[in-house]
Amino acid sequence: MADEIRAEMVANVWKVVVAAGDTVSDGDTLVILESMKMEIPVLAESDGTVTELAVAEGDVVQEGDLIAVIG
Repeated sequence: MADEIRAEMVANVWKVVVAAGDTVSDGDTLVILESMKMEIPVLAESDGTVTELAVAEGDVVQEGDLIAVIG
């Protein structure tokens, strides 16, 4: 089953660490968000392959927006 990773707050996408097709493990950093001068890592919640990456560096995400899908 695919695991959807969603934004927990309004933030800027500061750095994208993975690409679609990359294999990740539970706890790996997918992207780093920036909000109020703080860097917030977004972590994989399961082992798998990044099947979709829905953000790019410089994007602004809203709470609930899709960041990535791990299959």
